[in-house]
Amino acid sequence: MASDALQRELPLRPEPFDFHGVSMTKYLVDNWENVQNFETRPDDILIATYPKAGTTWVSYILDLLYFGQTSPERQKSIPIYDRVPFLEFIVPNFVSGKDQVDNLPTTPRLIKTHFPVQFVPKSFWEKNCRVVYVARNAKDNMVSYFYFSCMTLFLPEPGDWSSFFQKFLEGKVSYGSWHDHVSGWWQKKLTYPNLHYMFYEDLSEDTGREIDKLCSFLGLSPSAELKDMVVNGVQFDNMKNNQMANYSTFPAMDFRISSFMRKGKVGDWKKHLTVANNEAFDDDYKKKMKDPTLKFRTEI
Repeated sequence: MASDALQRELPLRPEPFDFHGVSMTKYLVDNWENVQNFETRPDDILIATYPKAGTTWVSYILDLLYFGQTSPERQKSIPIYDRVPFLEFIVPNFVSGKDQVDNLPTTPRLIKTHFPVQFVPKSFWEKNCRVVYVARNAKDNMVSYFYFSCMTLFLPEPGDWSSFFQKFLEGKVSYGSWHDHVSGWWQKKLTYPNLHYMFYEDLSEDTGREIDKLCSFLGLSPSAELKDMVVNGVQFDNMKNNQMANYSTFPAMDFRISSFMRKGKVGDWKKHLTVANNEAFDDDYKKKMKDPTLKFRTEI
């Protein structure tokens, strides 16, 4: 549960505003110049997602693949949000994400961002860093983002479900339009070969298979023992019960409202979208998702 004392210290619930055509807040752009000038290393690995699309899941997979056997104490003592810092994040009373990355002792450094592709610091492309992007179907992504917004105190006030639903369709949530985000990164894949584009639904359907694809992209050949440890460690219930993975020690989230890891299921949207919601969503989706090569599954 979040510390009440620290909650009182935080200037919470920022107002969203248009930033270069994308809805953002001060906690995501106040360190803009430093983040844009961030100096990468060629072996850095960037994990990029729209919020609530499997960021922590893939971060934990990568952390276990690289450090699960060589640094077992790390798994018991360092929360995932410190192992894989959030690059653009800057909130009073917290170390900035960029400073966290600069101080990482690991090789490679694992770094996460929710930036749309056009906001990523140019150094990542210039150094030809490996990038792992994770996309989740918009209906489940929206439901998860709603609950996350309710319990996360550095995000704008979500309002009720009906209000948030409309904001999501209009791209008036932090990081803007889901459609623009997943499509922008999909297009980048066509010109940047060091980008591995993953789908949350595929990872849910067969975690081992998707880890094999990820290892192939990264040039890793894990032992059968390590792969078993990773596959087991990243199962939803195991992560939800793992204090180092479930954000229960992160002070700006109120677990009295919702857990950070809520359900992790594909198709949970059916319990939240009304018939009218679903019709409005499908109409909007047809207008905005123009690329026939980018396909999502809303159930498996």
